[in-house]
Amino acid sequence: MKKNIGTQDRVIRFVMGLLLLFYAWWQSSWLALGFSLFTFYEALSSWCIVYQLLGKTSCPIDRDRS
Repeated sequence: MKKNIGTQDRVIRFVMGLLLLFYAWWQSSWLALGFSLFTFYEALSSWCIVYQLLGKTSCPIDRDRS
């Protein structure tokens, strides 16, 4: 998996993960917990499946190098 999420997107996803985690705890929602964990995974791994499918990247890594 190539990284396709930049630092700013990672911070936003991490904050969203925290908010979803709080919401999951508040509402006892397993679905919100699952989304929260997936959002944390995206933030920590710097990889987003939606970006991959769309061919988008916000990562400043040189795309020509492998």
